[in-house]
Amino acid sequence: MQQYFAMKAQYPDAILLFRVGDFYETFGEDAEKASRILNIILTCRNNGGSDIPLAGFPYHSLDIYLPKLVRSGYRVAICEQLEKPSKEKKIVKRGVINVVTPGVTIDDTILNYNSNNYLCALHIADKKIWGIAFVDISTGEFLLSQGTPTEIEKLIHGFNPSEIIYAKSHKALFDKTLGDGFYTFNLDEWVFSEDHGREQLLEHFNVKNLKGYGVDKHTVGQTAAGAILYYLGTTQNDHLKHLTGIRRIQSEQYVWLDRFTIRNLELVHSVHETGKPLIDVLDKTVTPMGGRLLRRWVILPLLSVEKIGARHNMVDYFYSQPDQIESYESIWRRMGDIERLVSKVAMERINPRELHHLFQSIKEIPDIKKMLLETKITELVDQSEMLNECAVLRDDISIALSEEPPTLINKGGAIREGYNEELDEYRNIVKNAKSILLNIQQQEAEKTGITNLKIGFNNVFGYYLEVTNKYKNAGLIPDNWVRKQTLTGSERYITDELKTLEVKILGAEDKIGALEVQLFDELVTRVAAYVSELQQNAHIIATVDAIISFAKVAIRQQYCKPVVDDSLIIDIKNGRHPVIEQQMKLDETYVPNDIRLDSEDTQIMMITGPNMSGKSAVLRQTALICLMAQMGSYVPAESATLGILDKIFTRVGASDNISSGESTFMLEMNETASIMNNISNRSLILLDEIGRGTSTYDGISIAWSLAEYLHNHNESKPKTLFATHYHELNELADKYPRIKNYNVATKEVSNKVFFLRKLIEGGCHHSFGIHVAQMAGMPKSIVLRATEILTTLEQKSIESGGKSSLDSTETMKALSTQALQLSIFETADPTAGQLKEMISDLQLNQMTPIECMMKLHEMKKLLEE
Repeated sequence: MQQYFAMKAQYPDAILLFRVGDFYETFGEDAEKASRILNIILTCRNNGGSDIPLAGFPYHSLDIYLPKLVRSGYRVAICEQLEKPSKEKKIVKRGVINVVTPGVTIDDTILNYNSNNYLCALHIADKKIWGIAFVDISTGEFLLSQGTPTEIEKLIHGFNPSEIIYAKSHKALFDKTLGDGFYTFNLDEWVFSEDHGREQLLEHFNVKNLKGYGVDKHTVGQTAAGAILYYLGTTQNDHLKHLTGIRRIQSEQYVWLDRFTIRNLELVHSVHETGKPLIDVLDKTVTPMGGRLLRRWVILPLLSVEKIGARHNMVDYFYSQPDQIESYESIWRRMGDIERLVSKVAMERINPRELHHLFQSIKEIPDIKKMLLETKITELVDQSEMLNECAVLRDDISIALSEEPPTLINKGGAIREGYNEELDEYRNIVKNAKSILLNIQQQEAEKTGITNLKIGFNNVFGYYLEVTNKYKNAGLIPDNWVRKQTLTGSERYITDELKTLEVKILGAEDKIGALEVQLFDELVTRVAAYVSELQQNAHIIATVDAIISFAKVAIRQQYCKPVVDDSLIIDIKNGRHPVIEQQMKLDETYVPNDIRLDSEDTQIMMITGPNMSGKSAVLRQTALICLMAQMGSYVPAESATLGILDKIFTRVGASDNISSGESTFMLEMNETASIMNNISNRSLILLDEIGRGTSTYDGISIAWSLAEYLHNHNESKPKTLFATHYHELNELADKYPRIKNYNVATKEVSNKVFFLRKLIEGGCHHSFGIHVAQMAGMPKSIVLRATEILTTLEQKSIESGGKSSLDSTETMKALSTQALQLSIFETADPTAGQLKEMISDLQLNQMTPIECMMKLHEMKKLLEE
């Protein structure tokens, strides 16, 4: 136990898995945690008279239990036996070979195959400037940036790291800014010093300065990046050759998307359990690296018209040549995850079967290169020319690695026969040991004439030649035979050849194992020399895979190619919501809508309409269409001409942040304030029901002043979609030239309201809230009473001309109270309400028996739902 406690003292913050024979064991508090998380038996072990909690599992079950510990938010230190047990040594040498954390792992059982696993370092230099770095050791990506706290917070929510490290002294500020939604680990202050960070980077890249990486002046970001390298070293991850460079996240090249927008537009995660994010619609990639790249494109839409056009051109080729898609995807399906396999090569943690998967992927490169070249599309030809066939490496692996290597190198058979003479000899010895000994016996018998010569073995001097007394004095014994033992009827001899063979036979299994490990390690080292080339190949394949995914979705969903330019216009014809349209029932059709926004004529669209009419869908689909276009995708519309957007802001939905003491209205005002302080001339702003969290007149006042502010801003004319229930805001269109009124059309038939989902010009003066309440199954008595009150208020408003709130207050006081008595049929259950309505609408005298049966069947199905 002394050895265990010494190891545990080095990793006090981690659960220590201590290898004992064929088991990993945990002790003390670690055992209690492991028992609870893994659902394994907790027992005790006597330690100097006191019992210490103990829990363990078989070593071969590590892949099952390790992911559970890490996903529960724990760091795990794996302590292995570093030498074989022997009789001479009571305690074997042990050491921690790996520390696995949520952000530091290359274990496939922990990682999500189509999303990155980022470790993030945050350096808070002062109140105005923060530095940040991201690394994914499973793929080799290494990024840094620096900027204002708002900019850095946006990056953190965009990249969604699995783990964040920062200085202990900044814990309070971190918690205040980012809350407790991330797994974090604190380091000492000195780790985040500027000199230490720069020194770590220079040493890792073996350079004198960082100018070649374009980050030389970003000293605050360098500090964060250096802290990451230090942290990786403390987790036993010191083989980082695949971190071949570091790139600056150039925020000015991507659309500004704050955390509210990423959440509200549901780009990569849905806020509802049964919801579907945009990434699920767009991601039809086949390769894992393609899926990861597409996810980055979704959260980092481009600002360059040229780069967007390049992606559109590539999508256009596959959109117009759909028969080519299967040719590429048949190759993708034969390939492995090159990015992560290369990382395992660099970290010296790849197994023979994984190396064979990498070899199979390399074999496909020439075909991909040829196919891209034949497209004659400039952008795809450029991708082809950057592909490296790695012919020398391909041949090297082909010669050395067997066709069906095992997962574990110690299982044998990883190295191909004929690759190494010594290995082949040992294998031959193990396979044919008996026949080799018989051959020697026959050869020596023929040479000497001793016909009854035998070969035997004992534990004293190993293999020997036995000569009976009949021949021992006949002068037939060669001079190179050495006598070792005399018996009553015979003598035993050894020879150099026999002794050499004995050593080979007895040690062949061990030699084969050691030699295979040596040859495999040498092969991995040679493969590691191609890390940069293989990473570039992986990126190109991921790019083409993501482009093909865009094309497949465009073909299937009938998207159009957008025109993206430097104008200040958004002109969408028959636009659709990319997610909602896929969730419609078979007998339903999504109603498309036109949107036109510009800075000169229609800067602000004031959209009114009842609840459930589709206002929010119109707002979101407009933002999503613009974002999809700037990702490089086709868009769900008949046509779209879109001026580049540099920022998209959303204030939609409502959710209390009670844990931090913020109400719905306070949260709404915080988000709105952030928007107003960051607008630009190329911004798109979505405002949905601003001010509804307070009194009516406060809400109207805030919404009105916001619209005026956006219209009259001195420097910017941000395009805005403003959905509201405050019909008073329709008057703004008469006062300001760039504010236009629109509403989502409805149709009233026999006291019923039908939502037409169509956006039309003009304001709407009815919310139909009572109708929506009725649809939700509100008790009929409540609905009737609400209708009565509404009629009274509207009549009073007409008579008074809607002059003051005092009149409304007096009207409310004058309303007669009504004793409400719920009948046994009244219920808040919407299903019961629907059933009651169905029965009320029945015309029994006009129905045939079959129609009655069908109606009963319909009601029964409704109940079963």
